Amino acid sequence: MSTPTADSAAGQAVKAADRAHVFHSWSAQALIDPLAVAGAEGSYFWDYDGNRYLDFSSQLVNTNIGHQHPKVVAAIQEQAAKLCTIAPGFAQESRSEAARLIAERTPGDLDKIFFTNGGAEANENAIRMARLHTGRQKVMSTYRSYHGATANAIALTGDPRRWANETGVSGIVHFWGPYAYRSNFHAENEAQECERALEHLEQVLAFEGPGTVAAIILETVVGTAGILIPPAGYLAGVREICDRYGIVFILDEVMAGFGRTGEWFAADHWGVVPDLLTFAKGVNSGYVPLGGVAISAEIAATFAERPFPGGLTYSGHPLACASAVATINAMAEEGIVENAKHIGDTVIGPGLRALAERHPSIGEVRGLGVFWALDLVKNRQTREPLVPYNAAGAANAPMAELAAACKQRGLWPFVNMNRFHVVPPCTVTEEEAKTGLAILDEVLTLTDAHTS
Repeated sequence: MSTPTADSAAGQAVKAADRAHVFHSWSAQALIDPLAVAGAEGSYFWDYDGNRYLDFSSQLVNTNIGHQHPKVVAAIQEQAAKLCTIAPGFAQESRSEAARLIAERTPGDLDKIFFTNGGAEANENAIRMARLHTGRQKVMSTYRSYHGATANAIALTGDPRRWANETGVSGIVHFWGPYAYRSNFHAENEAQECERALEHLEQVLAFEGPGTVAAIILETVVGTAGILIPPAGYLAGVREICDRYGIVFILDEVMAGFGRTGEWFAADHWGVVPDLLTFAKGVNSGYVPLGGVAISAEIAATFAERPFPGGLTYSGHPLACASAVATINAMAEEGIVENAKHIGDTVIGPGLRALAERHPSIGEVRGLGVFWALDLVKNRQTREPLVPYNAAGAANAPMAELAAACKQRGLWPFVNMNRFHVVPPCTVTEEEAKTGLAILDEVLTLTDAHTS
């Protein structure tokens, strides 16, 4: 592990240039104070003052292979020396190999890969494919979801980031997905939640008109909106509904894919095969922007003689694809997917459940692999969230205080609304995971102070 050296003057210069010229996403520009990052390696990154942070956020839950993996860095360097870029219309080695490796690992017959620059574009193009394949316009997605920030992707999104962006003419219909801990269906257990959630979906479809619906898109495991694990039978039930009505079933694996849940794809936990599967993030840990759509044989056949009316200048970019090839090969050779499962089963899962026994602010622990969340509450009996939905300012103070305390102790957190997400790289070691959990044990006393 590299030892960070302090260079405060350099850090101040980076910060000054950022504040003068960089416009940051999802932010009120005058109210943010970005950390100037000097370097990263493995599960850590550090600032210009020499402070090192254990990355329990995997940045935006995407550095599955960790920071600066030497095999991936070398692959990018080698590809840059050979061929930096070529238009999407050509056959190119790293592009072909990346597509082959991805297709080998996707479920079922998802053997054609359309490359994009990220997850939002993957979802945009999946929707376009579904609409053209079916000749229908409506797309259904759940509340408590995030699918990206481009036009259709943000309309699909079921969290408050959609509100300021939607036009009201998107053709998107939202419905409630399963979430037994905060059931919208008054369910008393997981089986009942599954049954009632599927009944609800059937009812919404009946009133929308099944023949008007092109696709249903779900995050296989809901990510930013809470690490919501679908109950047994739910995904299979949605698959059956889609088959019955000729609706395209899309699984968004942008966050859950490539080892995050302890399987190559989260769909593998339930043996469900979608018609389209979208990916990004973990395919190459964001070393170079890359996403894509894995396409079933039936949908691919729609465009055998009919042109697909979409494309991107950087689709299948050689540097990005080379990094994906190196990432997938390294994950296979080094047992990184297996490590994610092992750490989840033996360290993070048991560790978080032990924390729940000590901290009354933990209402529920849920997760798989290195994809976990603590649902923080004011009162375990009422399940009142620690902070209100979409809280800001003073109302969000308990969560802001928790995040600040983590950073002071060298743990970089992922917090969203009333949840603390535990999402380190898939390469995290047992020692690193235990270090993070020990810090979390310390800081949860702050949230406990808000319980009754």
